[in-house]
Amino acid sequence: MNNAVRPSPSPEAVKQAIHWSLRLRNNRANPKLRAQCADWREAHGDHELAWQRVQALQQELSGQLAAIPGAHAALENSAQGLGRRQALKVLSGVLLVGTAAWVSRDLTGWQRWTCDLATATGERRSVQLPDGTHLQLNTDSAVDLHFNPQQRLITLVRGEALVTCSAVRSTPLLVQTRHGLFEGIDGRFAVRQDSACTRLSVVSGNVAIHSPHGAKGLSTQVHAGESYLVRQTEAIPAAPLDMDIGAWADGLIVTRGMRLDAFLAEVGRYRHGYLGCSADIADLRLSGVFRLEDTDKLLAILPQTLPVQLRYRTRWWVSLDRSA
Repeated sequence: MNNAVRPSPSPEAVKQAIHWSLRLRNNRANPKLRAQCADWREAHGDHELAWQRVQALQQELSGQLAAIPGAHAALENSAQGLGRRQALKVLSGVLLVGTAAWVSRDLTGWQRWTCDLATATGERRSVQLPDGTHLQLNTDSAVDLHFNPQQRLITLVRGEALVTCSAVRSTPLLVQTRHGLFEGIDGRFAVRQDSACTRLSVVSGNVAIHSPHGAKGLSTQVHAGESYLVRQTEAIPAAPLDMDIGAWADGLIVTRGMRLDAFLAEVGRYRHGYLGCSADIADLRLSGVFRLEDTDKLLAILPQTLPVQLRYRTRWWVSLDRSA
């Protein structure tokens, strides 16, 4: 795998490329418009890069949509019938109409085009950064990298990252999320960003939470085996998880008495569509080692260990009920 950081177009250039793509989609037989788009692409290298990213995404979506009967027509009609702002939402996500449900997941916005490193749903990626730091991205994650003589900064835009770093550096290694700023002093730590908070879990070594500050206005020191939930106004110790923190980096989920509904929510991060269970079996407990490389095979194991049965409405809509 080539782990080199690819050049990324600016967010504004990506927005413009999407606008041009929509206009050409709705005016296919307009040579003047095609010429204007060509002029825009030639005006700046960033424009052409953004255009190629948009076209690549559309081809990727087409391949995914091919598996769903009628989905191409549904997406096409939606894009033509909506205004530009609404159509942007259609092209910047995946809106699929299946036989029994809506499936909306993955390729969220243009973050995958504009971020330095990103993964799709179900994908994991491992990268050695220029300073020797080892960065691993979990499913549906994205980061921006800011490395120069003055700083070493990883901005976690979405998802989860596992960082292994060394203390032998004059410039600190910083990880930024929307909720806080963390300094990896040495060792290995995981940062998982959700909508409400960021969870910091230290596997080995030490990490300093610089923002938000502790009660005395000082950075919070987090040691191996400790976890914190970090919001914009507070950082508080977190209860231990019922699964191994970094097992996903090896393609595994390792659980210890994990609730079934929580387990399915975790597995659902690695596949498209809906995955859930009925309320009467939500608190069943799971312990074991499960491989993530094929989530359908993983789910097929559950009826062998729990009193549950799988129900596939479609490939993208799976539920579990109590077995008869």
